[in-house]
Amino acid sequence: MGEEGDWDGMANLLREALEERSEDPAVLCWLGVAERELGLDGIAYERFRRCLAEGPEDPRILATTGNGIAAFDDPEAESALRAAATLGPSIPMTRWMYGAYLSREGLFEDAMRELDAARELDPDNYTVRLERGVALALAGKVEEACAEFERSVELDPADGWGLVLLGLGRIETGDVEDAASVLAEGARERPEDVEAQCLAALALSAAGEADEALVMLERGRLRSEGVDRLLVSEAELRIDEGAEASLTFLHSVVAPGAFRERLMTRP
Repeated sequence: MGEEGDWDGMANLLREALEERSEDPAVLCWLGVAERELGLDGIAYERFRRCLAEGPEDPRILATTGNGIAAFDDPEAESALRAAATLGPSIPMTRWMYGAYLSREGLFEDAMRELDAARELDPDNYTVRLERGVALALAGKVEEACAEFERSVELDPADGWGLVLLGLGRIETGDVEDAASVLAEGARERPEDVEAQCLAALALSAAGEADEALVMLERGRLRSEGVDRLLVSEAELRIDEGAEASLTFLHSVVAPGAFRERLMTRP
């Protein structure tokens, strides 16, 4: 059910299992995953905490649970992820999850050691390539990061998140035309992501494709509300002013913050 995205079905089955196996780390861990996907972040966090309290020894459960509580800046995340990588050094997910945590903590050398190990174990793993790109970008090596993002997109062309990261990286390196096409592709894969629609619209406008920019902006407007609606309005003003205004607003105001925020978003 989880693999098919049926998070409600997965959660309901695991809640039933929890009634008889309330101390089972596996049930608690995967129920936490399902509830997190359903947007029940607080409940998911409590499941992960209970899972760790049961002292799991399975590296996959430790890695998943450690990654789950890392999103809440829980200090126990590091020890859980380190234990997972130590107990399961030949399991790619334990290495890349620990590396992903370390990169967001600014420990780039240690992060790359774990991510390099994961790449050696599974060189064609999309997520490993993506997280290597994140670590390199956070370390200021944007050109190298873009190469990793590009490889991750080759491995999973339908993943809009990687496409948007690649597009934002291209903005950083000054390749606006390539950024426009990549961001547009990423925005189409993520129709609910209003910020992605606005980023793509601005990049298209900066690249001289005003008509395509307005179409993309309208896609964002249809789903916007609150803060997103303000972003759509700001983007529309810059697009109306022309390519140069769009580029300035994109490069100086919107893209740097969007890039940093997305890089810091934990897997």
